[in-house]
Amino acid sequence: MSDTKPAGRSGPRTLGLSADEVLSTTRAVRKRLDLGRPVPRDVIEDCLRIALQAPSGRNRQRWDFIFVEDPQTRAAVARLWRLGLMAPPPASGGTGPAFSRMDFASEQWGRIAGSLQHLADHLHEVPLLLIPCLRVESRAELASVRGQAGAWGSVIPAFWSFMLAARERGLGTAWTTSHLSYEREMADLLGIPYDTVVQVALTPVAYTLGTDFKPGPRADADGFAHWNRW
Repeated sequence: MSDTKPAGRSGPRTLGLSADEVLSTTRAVRKRLDLGRPVPRDVIEDCLRIALQAPSGRNRQRWDFIFVEDPQTRAAVARLWRLGLMAPPPASGGTGPAFSRMDFASEQWGRIAGSLQHLADHLHEVPLLLIPCLRVESRAELASVRGQAGAWGSVIPAFWSFMLAARERGLGTAWTTSHLSYEREMADLLGIPYDTVVQVALTPVAYTLGTDFKPGPRADADGFAHWNRW
């Protein structure tokens, strides 16, 4: 759907998608980002107000979003992101191949890899970059599975809600994590207190070239469901 309509006040316009359409067509946008169109702050603030309603453990709301729009800072952020993209993935500790429903020899993966390279080439040109963060008492909180589940569960819903709200407003996003290989360096760059604030991801934020996104290819739903036991 490419038509837009007012959001009910003199402010950002929305696409008028249904909840199901927003949930099933919020894609990782890499090639179709409009690099030359600024993103007004009032549009971002609308998305942020929606993200505020996301659940968090004990309603502590201990997440923060860092928006980077200054061109020189964006360029420095993009440089660290590219370094992370080239870094080897963290060791899993397993003895066999990591599980995946994606065939990495497929044409689909080739398209994804090509779009990722496009993003790497142009990340510094994206008008806005967003890094979601989580406040912790100390990084020891992430030492257990329960601690990690509670921590990530208190920020990821808000981040995803932001991305869904962005889609409804004609903005594209893409969940990435490669810069976390250089999280401390990014913290130094952006003045983030490394010991008590954990970075979670990074997304470009820009208007999309066209708004006609479709559901992505996925494995059959029957392969995901387990009833009563594994």
